[in-house]
Amino acid sequence: MVYNLALQYVQNQEDAEEITQDVFLSVHQNIGTFKEQSKHSTWIYRITINKSLDYLKAKQRKKRFAFITSFFHEGSNEIKHERVGFDHPGVLLEHKESLENLFREINQLPDNQKTALILSKIENKSQQEIVEIMNSTPKAVESMIQRAKTNLSKKINKSEG
Repeated sequence: MVYNLALQYVQNQEDAEEITQDVFLSVHQNIGTFKEQSKHSTWIYRITINKSLDYLKAKQRKKRFAFITSFFHEGSNEIKHERVGFDHPGVLLEHKESLENLFREINQLPDNQKTALILSKIENKSQQEIVEIMNSTPKAVESMIQRAKTNLSKKINKSEG
């Protein structure tokens, strides 16, 4: 459950494994603070989402820092741009490119829309489960999913046009 959810965010097996380890370490360290106000799985989903989003933000910061520092290193005429990787097991080769494009667009959604969409459409969670995991209201979750689908549709149509 943790690994699969992390994989939806980072689309890379090694990164998902690292996040999974971080999640279980965090669960182990913080089990005493769990207040039994929700199911353990809901609590673990929240931790996984937060760790995944934090990991992506840290990765973006590293990329920006490397990009900026490349201007100050002598002899560095070349700036290397990392291609968006997509290392998801179970993705058939012929569908890999279209899925890379889809996940590239999903990754550009705001965090709350991305989370709601992943939980709904990829993790197949019910709206009530999403409400609990995101600590939100049914109306807000419904709105986030709808906005995510609308924004994703616009992004895909724009890139195809």
